[in-house]
Amino acid sequence: MPRKWDIIILGGGPGGYVAALRATQLKKRVLLIEKDKVGGTCMNYGCIPTKYLLHQTKLISEIKKSKIVDGPLDKLRFNLEKMLKEKQKVVEQLVQGLNFILKKKGVEVINGEASLKSENEVTVQTGEGEILIESEKIILATGSRPGELPFIIPNGKEVVTSKEALEIGTIPKKMLIIGAGTIGIEFGIIFQRLGSDVTILEIMPTILPGWDKEIVSRLQRILKTQGLRIFTQMRIDESLIEDGLICLRGTCLKDSTSFEFKGEKVLLAVGRRPNSDYFKSTPVNISVDEYGFIRVNPHFETNIPGIYAIGDVIGGKLLAHKASHEGLIAAENASGAKKTVDYETMPMAVYAEPELSSVGLTEEEAQERGIKTKVGRFPLRASGRALTMGKEEGIVKIVADENDKIIGAHILAPNASEIVAEITLAIGKGLKLQDVASSIHIHPTLSEAVMEASMKARGMALHIMNI
Repeated sequence: MPRKWDIIILGGGPGGYVAALRATQLKKRVLLIEKDKVGGTCMNYGCIPTKYLLHQTKLISEIKKSKIVDGPLDKLRFNLEKMLKEKQKVVEQLVQGLNFILKKKGVEVINGEASLKSENEVTVQTGEGEILIESEKIILATGSRPGELPFIIPNGKEVVTSKEALEIGTIPKKMLIIGAGTIGIEFGIIFQRLGSDVTILEIMPTILPGWDKEIVSRLQRILKTQGLRIFTQMRIDESLIEDGLICLRGTCLKDSTSFEFKGEKVLLAVGRRPNSDYFKSTPVNISVDEYGFIRVNPHFETNIPGIYAIGDVIGGKLLAHKASHEGLIAAENASGAKKTVDYETMPMAVYAEPELSSVGLTEEEAQERGIKTKVGRFPLRASGRALTMGKEEGIVKIVADENDKIIGAHILAPNASEIVAEITLAIGKGLKLQDVASSIHIHPTLSEAVMEASMKARGMALHIMNI
């Protein structure tokens, strides 16, 4: 293996492998160092396996809710062992495909523990010993790991993280989840569908803090009707194991009363911590903030010239597609460009039922910035396609400024994660309400709700009243 490379990338998650592929397109000699498996947490332990389980558990749930299906529905069962095996097949197919494309594109991949020796040198501890390599540019893409609480430590048994939750061999009768962010909500749905009595405890006033309050309130009501028990403003003070159950005790901040919940399993879903520890004991003084996230400039360069950082390890919204996009830009910048990312057009999604997606500003954020807004709402109960699907619980909300420029969208609907792409493009290109409203949408589709919401913001909706 050559000792010197154009670009060395530490971390093979979405940001790392995308940066590597982009760098090869720019005719760079690239070395990708991954401690575990290419694809990172997202492909191996996060996004992909979680969405597989969400989809599979949804199938029986849909059948049982159908008004026209007859027969012994109570006899339908999930084959958990088969489900986990099939999930792993999907993961392995994607990882193998990624390894193949990296090899074909000329990216050298080695597995090992990497450390910065100097501003342009990296040491890698492999199974065959230590390797010293040099590079003109280095991109740090080491990702993040599940967060912890001081009084409740994951042990892989009673207390698990999202990683262990994907491999649980038996379904707990009672599952407690700490945290009502994306991870807590999605795993709560999975285990509730599998038969667990799920209780979610969140310290903040609402689930999914930071999302559009109106839409989140709707989703929370829907989740409760589906069987999830959700409690907000719940501060957990201690945990202990009693009679084979884990007990959580704390204080409800709404009224200062005490609470106690018991369950067979507790899932910690309290955010994620950056994997920046690797750089603390090295001779290279990479600057990090108070939470351990690596500081970068708008071009993703750290305080050390020639060393870049991307993805979860730099903070912001911890999203796989954010890391991927930053990987593209960092690879170009490490090759001589000076590009930035417009985070106002960074979409997000929660794969609940219905899905929740968002891009741009919330109505509250716009008001905080002093922006006069026009808001268009279109409920799915007025959507022909939603009614044919039996999915009328939901809404599309479009936020525009006083000049009709679209600045945000918040969608609660089936396949919302797919629908939001239209508005992401609209915001990125500076389009106005009339641009979306005048675009022809196929009938019947859920995307028609985007068109109608854009029309409603201008008082011109066709299928609901303009009042």
